[in-house]
Amino acid sequence: MKKFLLGTVGLVALGMVSPASAADLAARPYTKAPPMMVAIYDWSGFYIGANGGWGSTNDARTNITNSVFLGRYDATGAVAGGQIGYRWQSGAIVYGLEAQGDWADLNGSIQNLGNPLNTIHSRMDAFGLFTGQVGYAWNNALLYVKGGAAVTDRRYDFIVNATGAVGASANYATRLGGTVGAGLEYGFAPNWSAAVEYDHIFEGKHTVGFFDVAGVPLASTYSSGGDTDLVTVRVNYRWGGPAVARY
Repeated sequence: MKKFLLGTVGLVALGMVSPASAADLAARPYTKAPPMMVAIYDWSGFYIGANGGWGSTNDARTNITNSVFLGRYDATGAVAGGQIGYRWQSGAIVYGLEAQGDWADLNGSIQNLGNPLNTIHSRMDAFGLFTGQVGYAWNNALLYVKGGAAVTDRRYDFIVNATGAVGASANYATRLGGTVGAGLEYGFAPNWSAAVEYDHIFEGKHTVGFFDVAGVPLASTYSSGGDTDLVTVRVNYRWGGPAVARY
């Protein structure tokens, strides 16, 4: 009987102590989840790249001396070249400077409306663009506009229909104009990006002096030329940090 009473008291005492002991145990500390890190593409730095695409330049030719309109047409073809530049990024705004030089093969011709014996023809074989840029970046996507100066290398001809030979020509290697453009660029890998760009060169008509095959100037004075439109695909490699961390 005494053993039974002692056992009962022991069980009761154990039941009273156990909750208290459990209450005295330290609570598990709460650990806050680490913040999420987002990679932000950085467009800053020097870059160099290549481009290729299509162009169309207009020629509207007039015999000024005789006030005769000779015809209007587009000279079209391929362009290819390279570009080099530098960009600064401040927040989502990106600024830049760029120089671009391209070989071109923009050819076109039309029957001379003032002379049935020949065809008027023109060719642009090179151009250069020197521009400033400003754009807005969404991480590794960049939408930008550009503007500046352009230099074109053009040749104008009168082609003899009977032989296909050049009867008279004028060559202007450093015709200066203005240019504006816009592009959408995407960073597809660290330091590498690709873009599609449109550019318009303002050149307009200008006075041109023609010379025959013997180098003798023609008696009449002419105006010729027009604006140029370009669409190119570009690939750039940039020296600079590909991304910065933002929490």
